[in-house]
Amino acid sequence: MVKNYSAWSGNVTKGQATLTWTFDWGELHTQGVDRLTGYITVQDRDNVFQPKQIEVDLTETDQIIMEAVEDPYSRLYIISFEYSLTPHYDPPEKVSYEELFAPSDMTDTVLIVEGKKIHVNKAFLSCHSDYFKVLFSKNFKEGSLTEIEIKDVSYEDFGLLCSSFFPNPQFPNDRAVEKLLMMARQFFLSSVKAIVEYHLLHNSRIGAERMIWLADEYGMPKLLEQGIRRMDSLEKAKKLEKSEEFEKLSDKTRSKLFGRLLSLL
Repeated sequence: MVKNYSAWSGNVTKGQATLTWTFDWGELHTQGVDRLTGYITVQDRDNVFQPKQIEVDLTETDQIIMEAVEDPYSRLYIISFEYSLTPHYDPPEKVSYEELFAPSDMTDTVLIVEGKKIHVNKAFLSCHSDYFKVLFSKNFKEGSLTEIEIKDVSYEDFGLLCSSFFPNPQFPNDRAVEKLLMMARQFFLSSVKAIVEYHLLHNSRIGAERMIWLADEYGMPKLLEQGIRRMDSLEKAKKLEKSEEFEKLSDKTRSKLFGRLLSLL
């Protein structure tokens, strides 16, 4: 369901009609939208005036757009209009991993990734990750070391992972979700998977076919349920079947999709 972020009003006075749109898109702003641009196309049923295209540039979350239509006869109108608006997002701030992993009075051990030192807190990492909980335990020799090498991950990727759940976390975007899910699986970080699933459920623009595969591959039941529910036509089902992701789906998910299609017949 598409939400309505505007209210419309109009009045006719001698010589002109005044049209007003009040936009309130604060909710979109909380999702990272910084600006809305586009146009409103206005026309009346009886063609008293030519269709008008009103340019829109919304930089404030509570903003009014007004347009006057000249008419010497002061007639009443039956008006329709359409929006075409494009959201613009602030580019994500580049996280300084050097600052993120700098030593402090809260850090008590050092991880080595690609030869670079990462200062961390054992208890904090253990709380979030079963991988590090085991690694730091007394049952492993690494638990008593002051520096522990972490293999099979790059420094940049490990920084991306940690920045998603360290203090002052960076919210995921569509470009990073698959990488984050892979590392969340590798390091047993259920909290990171939950953060990514929330993004995919509410903010992502990833296509339905890939969304269903991600949900199936990385075990995100809410996302899978949403994806299957949105398979509401045979056209969408055919598009999914032709996609490369379809061949990767588990038998269980294929069975659910088949059941969904049967309900549409």
